[in-house]
Amino acid sequence: MSMERRKASNGSTAAFIWVGLLLMLPLRLSGLALTVHEVECVYEFVHFEGDLVSGNFVVVDHNIFWGSDHPGVDLIVSSPRGDTVHTSKGKSGDKFEFKTPSGGMYKFCFHNPTKIPESISFNIHVGHIPSEQHLAKNEHFDPVNVKIAELRESLESVTLEQRYLKARDARHRLTNESTRRRLIFYTVVEYLLLMLASVLQIWHIRRLFSKSVAYNRV
Repeated sequence: MSMERRKASNGSTAAFIWVGLLLMLPLRLSGLALTVHEVECVYEFVHFEGDLVSGNFVVVDHNIFWGSDHPGVDLIVSSPRGDTVHTSKGKSGDKFEFKTPSGGMYKFCFHNPTKIPESISFNIHVGHIPSEQHLAKNEHFDPVNVKIAELRESLESVTLEQRYLKARDARHRLTNESTRRRLIFYTVVEYLLLMLASVLQIWHIRRLFSKSVAYNRV
C-alpha cells in the first residue's frame, strides 16, 4: 500500500513539475497591427533549421468601403537566402505554415495592389521541439523536456488560432457597422427623394389647376 502511495505521489509530483515548467515558459507569439500603403515587411529570426513557422493575418477593414470586388493583399515570405517559401495572393485573411529550410532572418512582406491603406492584424509563431542533441544529457529529463515542448507548442497553436478568430470577428463587426451606416444613409436619401417628388407633384397639380381656372375666366 505504501508503494502504491509513493508511485501516486511521484506521478503527481512529476505532473505538477511539468505544468509548472510549462507555465513558466513565455509564449513565443508575435502579434502586430500593420497599416499597409504599398509594401510593408516584417522580419522574424529563426534559430534552427526545420522549425515550424505558423501564423495568420486578417485585413481588418477589408470590404468595409470598397465592396466585395476588393482584390485583397498579397503576402510573400522569403528565406535568408532570398527564396520564396510561402505566398498568399489576393487574400483578405489567411493562415500559413511551413518548415524552415535553414536558420536565419525571414522576411514577411505584405503588398497592397490598390495602394489604399489597409489595416492588418498579423500573428506569427516559430515552433521548436528539441531534438536529441539539444536535450539534457541526463536521460531521465529527456522525455520531460520533449513533453513540455509538445504541450507548449499545442498551447501556442491554440492561442494563435484565438487571435486569428478574434481579428476576423473584429473585421465582421466593422463590416456590419459600415453596412448599417450605409443602409441608414440610403434610407434617408430615399425618404428625401420621395418627399421631393411629392412636393414637385403637388406643385405641378396646383399649377395645372391655376391654369385651368385662368382659362375658364377668359
